[in-house]
Amino acid sequence: MTKVLYITAHPHDDAQSYSMAVGKTFIDSYKEANPNDEVTHLDLYKENIPELDVDVFSGWGKLRSGSEFDALSADEKAKVGRLAELCDQFISYDKYVFVTPLWNFSFPPVMKAYLDAVSVAGKTFKYTEQGPVGLLSDKKALHIQARGGIYSEGPAAALEMGHRYLDIVMKFYGINTLEGLFVEGHNAFPDRAEEIKQDAIARAKDLAQKF
Repeated sequence: MTKVLYITAHPHDDAQSYSMAVGKTFIDSYKEANPNDEVTHLDLYKENIPELDVDVFSGWGKLRSGSEFDALSADEKAKVGRLAELCDQFISYDKYVFVTPLWNFSFPPVMKAYLDAVSVAGKTFKYTEQGPVGLLSDKKALHIQARGGIYSEGPAAALEMGHRYLDIVMKFYGINTLEGLFVEGHNAFPDRAEEIKQDAIARAKDLAQKF
């Protein structure tokens, strides 16, 4: 059975957010086309996603030096343990669907915190004499992103760092193809906003049959 992790990083729901509306269409269509697959929704705004802070580094340092997990402080246990849960969950899935807005040329900070949580040597990648090698080469990923302006071409294309960063991280994990489904221009062309949204929804339905 194929397992799909549907990861959303938006404070709004599908009624308010273009990316969430397209994401919901995609995942609903995917489930309809693949009824035997297991789909899990991970809403990063409702999850405990620890940031890499002094407790995390202190806890990791104790574990590397040979200490048992029980020797960690309460805060170290809570944060290090949660990070391990998130990483183990991530690597247990076969497909990933990321849904984000484009905020200030990137994605919301909680997505960066999540990627930090699952970027673990020995689990999603490993170090070799030739450099880091990804360990998730049998996986695939999709990024659904809403952009109020046009970032797929022209001068603004060089400013988009959310999808590009996610693409780099996926390749770091060994996932060499990150598909992108972009909803863009609805703020720049408000008179065409609904048309832009419906076009993206149609593309999402089509892509769901192939992903």
